[in-house]
Amino acid sequence: MALLFLLVIVAIIGFRLTTGEDRKKLLLKALAALREMTLIAREEYARLEPFRAALRQRTRYAIVAPALAALSVMLFARMLFGSGALTDPSTLISWGANFGPRTTNGEWWRLLTSTFVHTGFLRMAVEAAVLAQLGILLERLAGRPTLASVFVASGILASLVNLSAYPMGTTTGTSGAIFGLYGLLLASIVRSLRARRTVIEPQVRDELHEEEGEAGQDPRKEAAEEAPPVLVVPITALLWLAPAAILFLLSVWMNDGFAFKADMAGFGVGLVAGLVLTGGIAHQTPDLRRVLATTGVTCIALVACAVPLRGIADVRPEISRIIALEDRTAGVYEAALTRVNKGAMTPDALAQLIDRSIVPELEAADAHLMAIRGVPPEHRPLVADADEYLRLRSTSWRLQAESWRNKVRARRREADGTLSFDAGWHQTKAQFRADAATRGKAEGTERASLEVLQRLKGRA
Repeated sequence: MALLFLLVIVAIIGFRLTTGEDRKKLLLKALAALREMTLIAREEYARLEPFRAALRQRTRYAIVAPALAALSVMLFARMLFGSGALTDPSTLISWGANFGPRTTNGEWWRLLTSTFVHTGFLRMAVEAAVLAQLGILLERLAGRPTLASVFVASGILASLVNLSAYPMGTTTGTSGAIFGLYGLLLASIVRSLRARRTVIEPQVRDELHEEEGEAGQDPRKEAAEEAPPVLVVPITALLWLAPAAILFLLSVWMNDGFAFKADMAGFGVGLVAGLVLTGGIAHQTPDLRRVLATTGVTCIALVACAVPLRGIADVRPEISRIIALEDRTAGVYEAALTRVNKGAMTPDALAQLIDRSIVPELEAADAHLMAIRGVPPEHRPLVADADEYLRLRSTSWRLQAESWRNKVRARRREADGTLSFDAGWHQTKAQFRADAATRGKAEGTERASLEVLQRLKGRA
């Protein structure tokens, strides 16, 4: 977006600094240049007809690439007219986006489905167009199985990289899989460079024939005539891919998601798999058995990458329950205290309520929190704060219960009447001091626990 904003500013400044006559001249020059470029493009497109005919002869109908692009478009249309905002993580997750706690706990299919989910129309349109254009070329050049395997493997690895780097993020988009296709294209070009050197153009063969006459034959000519037809991607065909590639790179660069590492991982998969599969691609599409073997090895590698990521936990629901626990336990205590003040409940019963109900609930919540495994690094401070709060709050409630029990003991001694005046006075004073100290500790610990709770609420 910053680049577009800058271009708009430059355009406005240029408009202000030029006169109407200057703008008219510039427009005429631009139109003339556009017509010239269109004429050149038509000529170059016509020259590519033999190459396109050879591609169609190798793979007559391109099915996989248009189907993949159409799937992205149809899914976006369904999301657009469905419920929920496209930028809402819960909406994206419901449509198959990649989300660590869901993906790594039994929903591994999200690694693939997330490649077809998009959060905006512009990015979806660019990626669908690039996928259709680049995919059709590769599908006819390398075959349907090769295209499908590279697309799926690149998309899954890109999703795994996003999962590792941002386990609590919601990731979507086809960019990782498309980068994998660009890797496959590069591998195909590299593999065909050697074949390009062995190609003898017809005019060269004619010149050799004229020089040799009928007396003999050149061995290079015989080898060229016996060799199978060679299909090499011409440079002009690659130039036709350049505009869409530039738009795609701009779209990725302007995207404020989690792109770069995952995209490079997808490109690496496409390049490596392409180098393995595209040997002899100038003469024929990769053998199906080789494609299946490479796909099997790639699947094993992807599983090995996924195993360490399994079981990512989302502690936020547990943190929310712990925050709500404070209001619930405090409400139970306040209701019981009101009954004590009205004489409907004894202080000893209130102390037992704290010991048998409130404290065990806090301890159970702490034990459950500590039992959670697979906590991502960004949630570990939340867990530490929640654990500290629960321990401090349990201590404060125990001290509160002890304070109520001290009051019960003091009343029992007063009712007994067996102590002397002096002994009773000293005992009462000592008990008062002990009770005050207990209440002070309880209040201090409670304040500390509530401070941690406020910090926890801010982070959650």
